[in-house]
Amino acid sequence: MSAKGFGGALLLALTGCAPMADPIPMSHVRTEGGVLARACEGRDGWADAAPPAGIFGNTYYVGTCGIAVLLVTSPQGHVLIDGATEDAVPSILANIRALGFDPRDVRLIIGSHEHIDHMGGFAALKAATGAEVRVSQAARPVIESGQSAADDPQFGLLPSMTPVSVAGTLTDGEVVEVGPLRLTVHATPGHTNGGTSWTWRSCEGPNCATFAFVDSMTAVSRDDYRFTDHPERVAPFRATFDRVRRMPCDILVTPHPGFSSLFERLAGREPLIDRDACRRLVRGMSERLDARLAREGALQ
Repeated sequence: MSAKGFGGALLLALTGCAPMADPIPMSHVRTEGGVLARACEGRDGWADAAPPAGIFGNTYYVGTCGIAVLLVTSPQGHVLIDGATEDAVPSILANIRALGFDPRDVRLIIGSHEHIDHMGGFAALKAATGAEVRVSQAARPVIESGQSAADDPQFGLLPSMTPVSVAGTLTDGEVVEVGPLRLTVHATPGHTNGGTSWTWRSCEGPNCATFAFVDSMTAVSRDDYRFTDHPERVAPFRATFDRVRRMPCDILVTPHPGFSSLFERLAGREPLIDRDACRRLVRGMSERLDARLAREGALQ
């Protein structure tokens, strides 16, 4: 499927980048995406192995059926976003190799939030690649100890993870660099204290798009936890909703791919580029939070 068939005019309207005179061949992306979607039908386990897929430009899916892990590449080194669980690491490394890249060329490992399903693989990935790990200041104690924060609404539900040393912490608005790669940090707490989202540009020729890797925004907790009793936990969700609503967002990816219909979009069943995707995600997550608070109030 060519860039023209994919919607060159739409791409120009959404990204401000002119389409190529000779359209970009997109068949490899669609073919890999279709294989990924079919392989993960009925499977969404954190460590369920999935084939890799090109998403757009230099950004690739190397995660599992249940957890998104992204590889952003450059000739001067690569960035890995999220790491799934330790059990998933062999398949992540295999996916990187299957795409023709060397895991040892990964220079930086970053992520979404400090839970085992997204950062549990960091220690093994660091050992395999030699890359630096960087997380938010709030996430650092959890990653370096392997133990969930005591004030995490899911405290006691998630198992511990292998600790890993952190090379440095991230600050809101910071731009991290690996060679020509530039990824912007967006602090998006709520689901956890250290929740972090990311934006960056990927291009195929002159056709460019802004990726938004938006962290989980669900109010999930153990059974005895009431968000209505913790307004200090609710307020960050509201602030994060406002931030994500304003975030540049041509291609949305979420840590759990189902929340952004990623596989359906890679298979061509839904548009890959959708500038309203972040705002639509926020609407859904805000409604879920309001429903959770209403249920808690009804149980009083």
